[in-house]
Amino acid sequence: MKIRTHEYMDIAREQLKEPNARAVLDFFPVILSAMRDAVYQSFEDPQAAIQACRDIRANAVARLPKLLEQFEEQAVKAGAKVVWAEDSAQANAYIVDLAQKLGARHAAKGKSMVTEETGLNQALEDVGIAAYETDLGEFIAQLLERPPFHIVGPALNVPTAEIRDIFLEKGVMEAPTEDPVELGRAARKYLRDRFHFLDIGVTGVNMAVAETGTIINVENEGNIRMCKSSPKVQVSIMTLEKVLPTMEEAMMVLRNLPRSATGQLISAYVSMDTGPKKAEETDGPEELHIIILDNGRSKVYADPTYRQALQCIRCGACLNFCPIYRKVGGYSYGWAYSGPMGQVLSPMLLGLDKTKDLYHSCTLCKHCKSVCPGGVEHPKILLTHRARNREKDPQFHGAGAPASLEARYRAFALAASRPKVWNVMVRAARTALNQKKQGGMVKELFGKPEGWFASRDLPPMGRPTFNQWIKEYKKHKK
Repeated sequence: MKIRTHEYMDIAREQLKEPNARAVLDFFPVILSAMRDAVYQSFEDPQAAIQACRDIRANAVARLPKLLEQFEEQAVKAGAKVVWAEDSAQANAYIVDLAQKLGARHAAKGKSMVTEETGLNQALEDVGIAAYETDLGEFIAQLLERPPFHIVGPALNVPTAEIRDIFLEKGVMEAPTEDPVELGRAARKYLRDRFHFLDIGVTGVNMAVAETGTIINVENEGNIRMCKSSPKVQVSIMTLEKVLPTMEEAMMVLRNLPRSATGQLISAYVSMDTGPKKAEETDGPEELHIIILDNGRSKVYADPTYRQALQCIRCGACLNFCPIYRKVGGYSYGWAYSGPMGQVLSPMLLGLDKTKDLYHSCTLCKHCKSVCPGGVEHPKILLTHRARNREKDPQFHGAGAPASLEARYRAFALAASRPKVWNVMVRAARTALNQKKQGGMVKELFGKPEGWFASRDLPPMGRPTFNQWIKEYKKHKK
């Protein structure tokens, strides 16, 4: 996948004008958020259930090296082959080599964020092996050559007319239709044919259990289960933070994951695999290869502040509550991960210099932190991104910044720490600000739309002030 995080502002402006994106973002995240809140009431104590999940994830990350060793030992005992990959190139090379040795002409893929991260589809296609996404939303996004719009609904913003056109162009169906049921049926028939005589299937991993060597996948379509049961060889690729100590703890996380992701008590399909199929079993792969991918996460783990990001369980709840995501959608983030999850993770994996707009595009409302079942403190990490970028980049309000800019910040710090000075400056600012009013809004301050005003307007400052209004109200009450 082409990384476009540096185009965040341009893509965001385009998406703000896109009617389908607007309609979806005004509706879908709101519904998912409401469903999440409702289904959590099935717990006797919803907040205690969320806290239990957070504690489990924090404990697992704290013990990560030992748990990974234990998982490898148990998975190998169960008959799986465990491979460690330092980066995307190593992970992709292993899968490509395995597919070539099998003589595979195509590979079926279950929904997987990590293979979006590694760019596996392109690596397979480069050697002439067709990679088919089998999740309906991912399949549509793949045909359109776009990143996921949302972690739960990768193509939920795509209108049926556009799906019809791409299905006709790619030979998914022959007769044109915009009936959603018929479009789904056409995709199902097309993809089902790919499962016949399948040599290799690739999936991600939602959870891995150290005590048993089990990998767990949750889904609603059954495509992951098909990818795991149809081929002779199954490859499951996981990032190293997915491991949990025990099955009991995995079940507690599982009780939170679908509730936070889709507002369900449980996903339609939950698959647990401990090694390849046994001699007496009829379904399942003859070989199970588990790739444990680092791709920069060991550096994240070594950083006390950043380590907490590894507690994320990829539920996507933070997207649904984020006021920024709900305006600009998933394409704006320019890579596999969007919303607060992407703002936290992408800079760690791609570099602060390549992702500035991501971690500066945040209101710090802390809603993401409040709903996260993994216990990730997104605002704290985003502020750390900003601070570290300031230290590295003199052009971004750091050492060597223009004297006028330093003077502005020093004046603000002086006023903010002294109430009397602050009140004087606010009175002066009200006069200056309100003189710039155009059509009921303030659109600029210093003659050009820099900073805030590049993409936002401000309401004029009212009279009387809130404090003055309160004084008058109290006086009137007496």
